[in-house]
Amino acid sequence: MAQAIQIPLQVRFGDIDAYHHVNNVVYLQYLEDARVQLMHTQVQVQDGTTGSFDSLIGEAFFTLVGRNEIEYLAPIAFRTEPVFVNIWVTNIGGSSYDFGYSVTEADTAVVYALAATSMVLVSRATGRPVRLTEAQRAALDIWRGDPVPFKRRPTAPNSTAPNSDVDRSTPKPPTPQQERIE
Repeated sequence: MAQAIQIPLQVRFGDIDAYHHVNNVVYLQYLEDARVQLMHTQVQVQDGTTGSFDSLIGEAFFTLVGRNEIEYLAPIAFRTEPVFVNIWVTNIGGSSYDFGYSVTEADTAVVYALAATSMVLVSRATGRPVRLTEAQRAALDIWRGDPVPFKRRPTAPNSTAPNSDVDRSTPKPPTPQQERIE
């Protein structure tokens, strides 16, 4: 499995709700911030040049969020130290790709949330999904990793026994790269 990219994010005072912890909606902003940083990270693309996944999309296309899923595991109180979003690619489809995330401490010893986002590549001209190019697939494959280890999701998609095969142990997200994007 590829290692996750780790993005530090500062908890802002405005992120805190009446219950004195980061509001659940703010987690989506944290995921978006990490996703945008990852999409602008410079990588070596197929032809040997350096670029970002965003540069491979070009002007004729854009990406849309098709789906988000978040499993909240522990609250985040206001603090002056950043939290860390670890992000990786879990699946590459025809016109879509999925990100996995964990919101953690820097050493990933504490996991605050696990999440997944499905993205779709869309034509600006038609508004319809378009197939990912080989160069786009190769760039995404750099960050390819395991599925998100959601704690409350059955491991067998069509299991007949409710939650009989669910692993209730604390999930371990991928290990972040030594170098952080700052």
